[in-house]
Amino acid sequence: MHPLELRGWLFDLDGVLTDTARLHVEAWKATFDELLGQLALSGEAGRPFDPVGDYERYVDGRPRADGVRAFLASRGVDFPFGDPGDPPDRHTVWGVGNRKNQGFLELLEEHGVEVFPASVQLVQALVRAGRCTGVVSASENCRAVLRAGGLTEFFYVVVDGKIAREQRLRGKPSPDTFLYGATQLQCPPPLVAVVEDAPAGVAAGRQGGFGYVIGVARGASPAELLDAGADVVVRDLQEFQGLVKTLRRWSVSNP
Repeated sequence: MHPLELRGWLFDLDGVLTDTARLHVEAWKATFDELLGQLALSGEAGRPFDPVGDYERYVDGRPRADGVRAFLASRGVDFPFGDPGDPPDRHTVWGVGNRKNQGFLELLEEHGVEVFPASVQLVQALVRAGRCTGVVSASENCRAVLRAGGLTEFFYVVVDGKIAREQRLRGKPSPDTFLYGATQLQCPPPLVAVVEDAPAGVAAGRQGGFGYVIGVARGASPAELLDAGADVVVRDLQEFQGLVKTLRRWSVSNP
């Protein structure tokens, strides 16, 4: 389907709209490396967290608890699941996840949020042309990041980690959160685009039967995103400037 035919657009947050992925990577690395040191693991099990390979393979695009479980399992560690209110120093999946979140919020406070200009231009053009836009993110800090980046007003729907937990939606690569977002936009999936930078998110868009799946190759390679099911892969949404200009012309002629 041609992008101009699409009624709805669902964007991932980190790595697509905002450059907070580097803050997440830094927080994950600090959390896991500290934990591995506490556990005194040896050999491959004790190898420090790889901010590229381990991040993409185990945590990128996943709900926080799923990321913790996946990484720990890769090192042969099996923590009890625990509860969402577990303190950051508790050796449970939720405790480790809360420690990472604490670190991320500290980094967010210190460094703020950078947005990708071309992504914002595309979203603004879509809104002005009457398209429905939403954000689908595994992050439970999604709304705080949108506010910090001045992006809240451009999205009709936000499906974040908190909503996914409340609605019992499976995380990416399951399509549940994207399908929920499309329902909230009142648009059938074949008329909705998904914009993602993680292979798990791209796979979710493809499995959900969405009309157009765009991969943004910031961390993952173009080949990985295409293999996951992307219809097209770009390095930056600047490559959609032709679409932006068309949408702007359309909105001027159809006020």
